[in-house]
Amino acid sequence: MPSSRRSPPPEPVGAAAPGAGSPLRTLKKYPNRRLYDTRTSSYITLADVKQMVLGGEDFEVRDARSGDDLTRSILLQIILEEESGGVPMFSTQALSQIIRFYGHAMQGVMGTMLEKNLQAFTELQGQFLNQGKGLYDPKQLSPEAWTQFMTAQPAALQNLMGSYVEQSRSVFEKMQQASSLFPGMAGFPPARK
Repeated sequence: MPSSRRSPPPEPVGAAAPGAGSPLRTLKKYPNRRLYDTRTSSYITLADVKQMVLGGEDFEVRDARSGDDLTRSILLQIILEEESGGVPMFSTQALSQIIRFYGHAMQGVMGTMLEKNLQAFTELQGQFLNQGKGLYDPKQLSPEAWTQFMTAQPAALQNLMGSYVEQSRSVFEKMQQASSLFPGMAGFPPARK
């Protein structure tokens, strides 16, 4: 009697055993839109991929047929799901501003600036969490509870945010200077349309 459970797709000839020799976890995306984890030899969901991201695990997503890298596409899907659910992170205005940078001469600089700011904000959050150890359990804080906690700490928050804001201002000023040095970058930041 045939089993109703589908067996995982065969690995290509010459492929390394799952997890062998490479710390990078490989996920394969099949035409049926399913994701297959080569390390665990099982199908997974976007929620599982989100947990990998939250756990800081390095992975890549590859198209099972072509081998194309689909990692960014899968990460964008996760962001879309998060933005569509409960509490969005980006306002309509912020998303519009990001879209305006596509095709602009400063597109690459904008991406770098966003990345550097996220990195600085993550470091700031780490410092804040270290200073507040023992006062609360950060795993139990919802976005709403985190907002309340942060607004209740004006002096501490002001001190911690000072260097972050100054770094952001410095990066932005450098971008403005670059736009004045290079005529092709005129119109930075992009005007609203």
